[in-house]
Amino acid sequence: MLLYAAFCFPGCSQTAQTAAVLQKVDPSPSQASTDGQTFILVGAGDIASCKDPDGARATAKLLEQIPGTIFAAGDLAYERGSSAEFQNCYGTSWGEFKARTKPTLGNHEYAEPTASGYFQYWGTQAGPAGKGYYSFDLGSWHIVALNTNCYARELGGCGKGSPQEEWLKKDLAEHPDSCVAAYGHHALFSSGVFKSHAVHPELKVLWQDLYAAHAALVLAGHEHSYERFAPQDPDGHADPLNGIREIVVGTGGRSHDPLGFAMANSEVRNTDTYGVIKLTLTPGHYTWQFIPEAGKMFADSGSGVCPPHAAPAS
Repeated sequence: MLLYAAFCFPGCSQTAQTAAVLQKVDPSPSQASTDGQTFILVGAGDIASCKDPDGARATAKLLEQIPGTIFAAGDLAYERGSSAEFQNCYGTSWGEFKARTKPTLGNHEYAEPTASGYFQYWGTQAGPAGKGYYSFDLGSWHIVALNTNCYARELGGCGKGSPQEEWLKKDLAEHPDSCVAAYGHHALFSSGVFKSHAVHPELKVLWQDLYAAHAALVLAGHEHSYERFAPQDPDGHADPLNGIREIVVGTGGRSHDPLGFAMANSEVRNTDTYGVIKLTLTPGHYTWQFIPEAGKMFADSGSGVCPPHAAPAS
């Protein structure tokens, strides 16, 4: 922990001292691969509440022990994603790892119609201002961060021919030999009780593009629970060979949501544990591990392979 406050010179305010004490040095800052082939992607969505920060602090403690790239899958600073909430609530928990975090937007960030607090906090890390979608590579894997807030005024929708959909098709076409994973805030599939909140058919076209590119994984949040699906196509049909595995991991610390009856292809569910999912990405292969907050026993793990045509180039 930085001890700036201990060296505060005369005239330094108590507020500045307090803020400085809360700023910590990331103990596991490395995003590099030790062997050039193995990369870690770890994270969750639905994270920091100013009213009840303990959940976000609990999951931040997990991240302290895990090197690699962090994804933050939307609804990062409750209740409105304001600049103050990002600084005072997200910033004092997951903000410790800001330098190695790849964020995306949730609906709470759009409490202000242009998500200005989010874009101010993240700057260029959030992709083009007003868009919020971008991509990056981790070894042989190509990772796509989506903006799933399809009704946001500046986004232009998520349907066929929308700016984001056209960008996604082009981006995927430029990485034909990569294994592909994507993440965003909302899920196409979820067993959440209220289907209007849990299931987002407006994302189907984006899923169709990912499916055509033989994507392996989609990660989401929004439902404050954990749910893993078997590989399936954009219509929800099981597809063990070419399907996309979706994992909903809205477990970053905000609160817990109940789930209803399990949808088709839902394999594992949990509604009472905060935690993060750790993906280990290697050429043509991935493993997942859900790591629970201290004191909780729920866990989930497994492995998968990239769909056939997405095997890495030799």
